[in-house]
Amino acid sequence: MEDFAIARPKGANGPSQAAGITTASRIELAGAADHSTSAAAAVALVAAATLTACGGGTESGPGGPGGTGGVGGVGGAGSGAGPGNASTPSDQAYLYTQAKTDTEAARFLLQAQFSASEEDIAAVRSQGYLAWLREQMAGPASQTGWAWVASKAYGAVTSDDMIWNQLMASPDAIRKRMALALSEIFVVSASEIAPPNWHAQAIAQYWDTLVVGVTGNFRELLENVTLNPAMGYFLNTKGNQKEDAQGRQPDENYAREVMQLMSIGLHQLNADGTVKTGSDGAPLDSYSLADVSNLARVFTGYDRDIPAAERAGFTPPGASRAIDSNGWTTRPMALVASRHSMLEARFLGAVVPANTEGKAALKIALDTLHNHPNVGPFIGRQLIQRLVTSNPSPAYVKRVADAFADNGAGVRGDMKSVFAAVLLDNEARGPDGLANPYFGRLREPMLRLVQWGRTFGITSAEDTWKIGDLSDSSAQLGQSPLRAPSVFNFFRPGYVPPSSAIASAKLVAPEFQLVNESSVSGYLNFMQGVIPGGLNGSVVASYTAERALVLDPAALVHRLNLLLTANQLDAASVARITGALNTPAVTESSTDTLKDNRLYAAVLLVMAAPAYLVQK
Repeated sequence: MEDFAIARPKGANGPSQAAGITTASRIELAGAADHSTSAAAAVALVAAATLTACGGGTESGPGGPGGTGGVGGVGGAGSGAGPGNASTPSDQAYLYTQAKTDTEAARFLLQAQFSASEEDIAAVRSQGYLAWLREQMAGPASQTGWAWVASKAYGAVTSDDMIWNQLMASPDAIRKRMALALSEIFVVSASEIAPPNWHAQAIAQYWDTLVVGVTGNFRELLENVTLNPAMGYFLNTKGNQKEDAQGRQPDENYAREVMQLMSIGLHQLNADGTVKTGSDGAPLDSYSLADVSNLARVFTGYDRDIPAAERAGFTPPGASRAIDSNGWTTRPMALVASRHSMLEARFLGAVVPANTEGKAALKIALDTLHNHPNVGPFIGRQLIQRLVTSNPSPAYVKRVADAFADNGAGVRGDMKSVFAAVLLDNEARGPDGLANPYFGRLREPMLRLVQWGRTFGITSAEDTWKIGDLSDSSAQLGQSPLRAPSVFNFFRPGYVPPSSAIASAKLVAPEFQLVNESSVSGYLNFMQGVIPGGLNGSVVASYTAERALVLDPAALVHRLNLLLTANQLDAASVARITGALNTPAVTESSTDTLKDNRLYAAVLLVMAAPAYLVQK
């Protein structure tokens, strides 16, 4: 893998614990009680704490009070959806380059990937954040989702099996965590596409495209997403045709969503993510209806790439007829020139001249989107929201946007540098957020399950990962990866829980759009069964290290607090959980069932605690 650069924050002038940060213009990174009783207590605990801030909701609330940003003084974060009230200080050098404690290392790991282990904590403390990130980004890529599906018999696994395998078992967890974040911006839902055959392969290839995008360039990612056949099915570019004399017009779905959701957003932005306004104080639109209809012409003429030799080239076992081979799922959509609009297209200040060949028109369009000044703050803020905090200060957003604009080596859109800027920023690594009630993010339900699996050694006996679609909020997680209900993801970046302290503070809480009375109890009831029994009988956790501590509830809770929450449980919560585990008493002579019930109750109580559910 090629080396990649991280832009040194502009104006850096302070000392740093990492050699080179203040002396080099860039940093090179190579490569980036009774179990049922305890469960009832957990339900009550989480419901009381969580439901005070949920229910219903609105989108695009006003911007929150901006943080003071900069060195050692990040205050209440601003959402970027409004002006906030903080001045944006000069950018500073990274102050927090080394994890001084296991807690700091675990906190970093839980933002950068899905889980924290003792080995990972030791590695981060030994290497420092930057070197650890360098090693992870430079490491070998694991088996792709498409290859995993292809290794199974025809029809043996689904797209759900594929993505759970990727999230739970892939050794390159940091790539998969970042790809999952991208999947909530560049949305394709397995629930909403229906190719006639090879559904799992099509979704797997789209997932693999996002994984590659983690360590690539935004411009390449944008093109790969645009031409991916799964996206073609999802947003109607597959088979999209030019205008004709009978009044047919190009489908505008992708043209609209690629601007609104995947690149520039609805409103013009300052470099710090705050919205530009006109003389009347109203937000300035970033594009018009005419921009949409003109851009739609560029996305005509594309369809699945199926050579004649692959048509009806595969007969499924036991089938009476042949179907197209699956090669089309691995290739970008092909341009059918006769279906492509040759009309002039004007959008966002760019012009595609009449009679421009399709590939050249696409290049103009994607270059225009890639170079739009909104992209850095728009994409950067959402990545901060997915990995670190729902309400980053404008200064934080600007530092990430600066990294998007220039990675320190003159390259725009270097995603490795963008992700590094998100994770290494003073606001992400500094201690101030831990004491700030408005810092952090609600852990998504699917992330809680993946963290549980990775923390406690989950395995699939037959390597089929039959976990399934967990979208049912009343009995499951209410969320399942790659199954967003629409192109708008599971939740909006600007969602504001109504009649809540968050709304009063003029902040946002995107993940709370998933929270209601049913989903809160559904999560606890679901985990009450999963923690002891696993999923579908064959996907189970080992709890090897935890079983060794079952006779010492204080030590057990101490371990769980570190690995699951980065020690976010306060002393009172730790004491309450530990006290609950002491009844009934468990001794060396106790039955295995009694010992296991103590273990399972401990895990459930920690994963039900508000200090776990809100990640800081």
